[in-house]
Amino acid sequence: MENGRPLFAQVAELIENSIIDGTLAEDTQVPSTNELAAFHRINPATAAKGLNQLAAEGIIYKKRGIGMFVSAGAREALKSRRRERFARQYIEPLVAEADKLGVGIAELKSMLDQWEKNL
Repeated sequence: MENGRPLFAQVAELIENSIIDGTLAEDTQVPSTNELAAFHRINPATAAKGLNQLAAEGIIYKKRGIGMFVSAGAREALKSRRRERFARQYIEPLVAEADKLGVGIAELKSMLDQWEKNL
């Protein structure tokens, strides 16, 4: 786990990443609180808080007595949310800086196309 961010948020993000990359498909059971706590060497209450956050967001759901499962549509919902966050964190500042430099959208697109060719 990385420093600086709450552990429960990191647990939630790990589960989100597994859903986005397809490791955890819809209606697949997610690791239990105890499994997460043991694997990451954290308090079970911390792991539970991460899972409960995802449940509150509708990303996972609880089957009483069985465990937590990935909700239908969770992958697309997460991808959509992350695209919005990506735009706020990266695209908006990029376009603002380009504007300061007098770089128009067409030129910016051209720069991105050139960048892609160099990858």
